[in-house]
Amino acid sequence: MEVTLFPNPRRPGVGLKPKKESQRPFLPQHARLCPVLEAGSGLGALVYPPLEENEQFSIGYEGEGVYQLGYAVNPTGKKWEQVFIITYTLAVGGIGMRKEDVQLFIPETAGYKETALTIARMLIVPDDMGTPSGAITLRGAYNFKTEQGWDTVYSSIINNIERPIAPVLTIRVETDWHVHDTEFRYVLAEGETISVSRNLPIGQVFFVPREDVIYRDGTEREINERLEENTNFYNQKSELKKTTPYGMEYSPLYQQKSREINKK
Repeated sequence: MEVTLFPNPRRPGVGLKPKKESQRPFLPQHARLCPVLEAGSGLGALVYPPLEENEQFSIGYEGEGVYQLGYAVNPTGKKWEQVFIITYTLAVGGIGMRKEDVQLFIPETAGYKETALTIARMLIVPDDMGTPSGAITLRGAYNFKTEQGWDTVYSSIINNIERPIAPVLTIRVETDWHVHDTEFRYVLAEGETISVSRNLPIGQVFFVPREDVIYRDGTEREINERLEENTNFYNQKSELKKTTPYGMEYSPLYQQKSREINKK
């Protein structure tokens, strides 16, 4: 299945391209010996923000319908410098924008407020704030068009276990006819902040067929065959074992079988 990439129209060409990645740096090293875990992590593609190497931003929820976005740059590669902070205050009830205040940390220029708000809209979707309370939406650097009959699912990063982790609302779009803006909808707790930089993914996408799944009960013969296959597999697994330099035992049987089957 082929997927066509379209750059974020607000910042075309800025940000890393999506990529498949089975590694998770915060998992313990012995997770490398679990091929099914790595296969799960490698589903679809990791998506990155539309940021240059010398840019970063953070977005936090202060509670009571108040959000703060801070944008910083590192022009010399030695020190990060705050450029501006935008405070978003929602209307009473938490729906609709009431006020957008810009605090500038560099010399003022004409139209600085509009420029800051424009930059912010390249990175987040202010109109989504507050639905539900604490919600913020991060934009991705690339959008996707799938082949006929395939959808794109936008969700959190699988097997990312570093705490704290804000929950993410999962959405599914028929991207064979609608190239949806890639967005990840986090829901922050009061006082929680997300920091975003070029090299850290902000979410993961999965490409799934739209055809219906039909379920049927396995026959008695199929059930018995499955039990026999499982018994044989685990017997072979127990016979084929290796030991790491740290003394941990593992079996590479599943990985070997997978490679044999996928070569055919």
